[in-house]
Amino acid sequence: MSIAIRRVALDDVGDVVPLFDAYRQFYGQPSDAQRARDWLGERLQRDESVILVALNDGAPCGFVQLYRMFSSVRTARLWILNDLYVAADARRKGVARMLLDAAAQFARDDGAAAIMLETGRGNAPARALYRAAGWHEDDSQWYSLPLCQAPPDA
Repeated sequence: MSIAIRRVALDDVGDVVPLFDAYRQFYGQPSDAQRARDWLGERLQRDESVILVALNDGAPCGFVQLYRMFSSVRTARLWILNDLYVAADARRKGVARMLLDAAAQFARDDGAAAIMLETGRGNAPARALYRAAGWHEDDSQWYSLPLCQAPPDA
C-alpha cells in the first residue's frame, strides 16, 4: 500500500464523488452521486472548502474536507475539519491518520491559528484516533439553532 495525499482541484472533483457519496450514506443519507458532485463542485468553485484526497497506488481511498472560519477574538483564520472518510477496504492502515496530519499541515502552511473538529462523545474509535494524532478535547459545547427545515432526503 503506497499512500499519497493531494489537494483536489475543481477539474478532478470526480475522483472524490464516490467517497463523498459513501460518506453521506454512512450517515444515513441515500446515495446520490450527482448531489455529491454538485455539492463538492460548488464548494471548490466558490473557494469555500479545501479537499485533500488519499490515493492508494493512484486510486482514491479517503478524503478530508476543511472549511475556513475566522476568530474575531484571536483575529486569526481557523479551519474546521468537517468531513473525514476512509473507504472500508483502506481502514486500519493509517490512512485516516495521514489525512489528519495532512490537514493539520495544510492549516499550518496557511497560517491558521488552529484547526478544529467535532465528533460525538460516543465515537470512541474516532476520539482515540484524534488523541493519538495530538488533538485535544475541550469542554466547550457547540449549540445549533435550525433556521430552516432540512430537505426530506437530507
